[in-house]
Amino acid sequence: MNRGKIIPLLIVATTLGFAASCRTSTQQQTTEASQAQVRQIDTAAIQKQPTPDVFPYRINQKQLPNGLNVVTVPYNSPGLAAFYIVVRVGSREEVEPGKSGFAHFFEHMMFRGTDRYSKEEYGEVLKGIGAAANANTWWDRTVYHMTGNAAMLEKMFELEADRFQNLKYSEADFKVEAGAVKGEYTKGFASPSAKLNEKIHSTAFDAHTYKHTTIGFWEDVVDMPNQFQYSLQFFDRFYRPEYSTIIVVGDVQADQVNRLAEKYFGEWKRGNFQANIPTEPEQTSTRYAHEQAEKFPPYISLNYKSPAFSLERKDKAAMDLLAALAFSQKSDIYKKLVINEQRARSISAYGLNTRDPHLFSISASLIKPEDLDYVRGELNRVIQQYKTQPVDAKQLADAKSRLKYSFALSLDSPESIAESLSQITWLTGNPADINRLYRLYEEVTPQDIMQAANKYLVDTRLTLGTISPAPASPFKNQ
Repeated sequence: MNRGKIIPLLIVATTLGFAASCRTSTQQQTTEASQAQVRQIDTAAIQKQPTPDVFPYRINQKQLPNGLNVVTVPYNSPGLAAFYIVVRVGSREEVEPGKSGFAHFFEHMMFRGTDRYSKEEYGEVLKGIGAAANANTWWDRTVYHMTGNAAMLEKMFELEADRFQNLKYSEADFKVEAGAVKGEYTKGFASPSAKLNEKIHSTAFDAHTYKHTTIGFWEDVVDMPNQFQYSLQFFDRFYRPEYSTIIVVGDVQADQVNRLAEKYFGEWKRGNFQANIPTEPEQTSTRYAHEQAEKFPPYISLNYKSPAFSLERKDKAAMDLLAALAFSQKSDIYKKLVINEQRARSISAYGLNTRDPHLFSISASLIKPEDLDYVRGELNRVIQQYKTQPVDAKQLADAKSRLKYSFALSLDSPESIAESLSQITWLTGNPADINRLYRLYEEVTPQDIMQAANKYLVDTRLTLGTISPAPASPFKNQ
């Protein structure tokens, strides 16, 4: 029975209750008992109904014999198609000392061309078919995306299949791009906040490759021009079909996409390399990361070792909801510190969805450095509150609703749909898991949030980051 048929039954039960008031006492009791039974049945029926899927479109999947997963989502966007290739390789896979930054580096190199299409020719063909292409890299993946004329989908397949299987660059080209990456690092890390972010990760992690940010350690970026041979090895290891998923969304059909995938990617050879990702040892005490900056807003960031993304356990989902309840712009602490007292410019909290345990961060940008200690105390007070007091059931239900429907409302274009599926794909390998995630959020209880807060928001998991005019962390010797 669908939800639309249940609601009228509840209205009928209420009407019967009003009519019973005109009857005798015995009749009234009998009727009330019957009504209570009806309500119990109706309530039980509601509880048994499966939660409707938040992702409203059909996800068609086919895995080729070489391991390449092909995903198609027909979407009413006349004339447009988004073509994504998710490679489940990011800086997480950079396990060899001195070799950080290569996943990001290949985001650059993949636009260097092949024997068939040079870099310039690739760009001209894109213009000719009315398409635009780009890429981005993160800890757990690299994503290549193209959006354009759906009628030219075969040309998109041809272009992407060519560079994924036949990328070719000279050592001179390699060194030019390595210089560009060095320039990107220098530009990006001119910001105190970027420097602090790098310090937080290098301080928080001892063994796991989340220790370095996506662009890599500075010393490795500087040495990158000398790593031409290793770059060929990296490409040979990871740019393989078993690491990859093609996602096509828009004015397309699954049989069409599958046929083109077979034609252009069917001969792509499977590899046999698997990176041995080190396990992070247990942290035993608070750590500190500090960046001195004279003319920059003071900043505090509480970063706790947190659970990996999971569809089997509720810890990560509970932490996501804690962030939404405790530190969003609707929260009491935001109203107090940002609006009423005006000690903070902003407050935020989030836990990244990553394949291995990462960090849950609670951060505040301040007005005055003298308030760092006060704001830390206020953030700790909120954390203690969520450890000891269950959240209000209605507030939790509202937070779940905002999370769910803000996601649903974002699915308004081929690009946004493909982007949402790419995120779950690099986490689990299966884009259809998007609905399982939102069903998991629905299962989180106030007790789950309390348990997660007590487990993860503890000093032995904390790396405390600060920016201030002081030469060292104001909290390190407290």
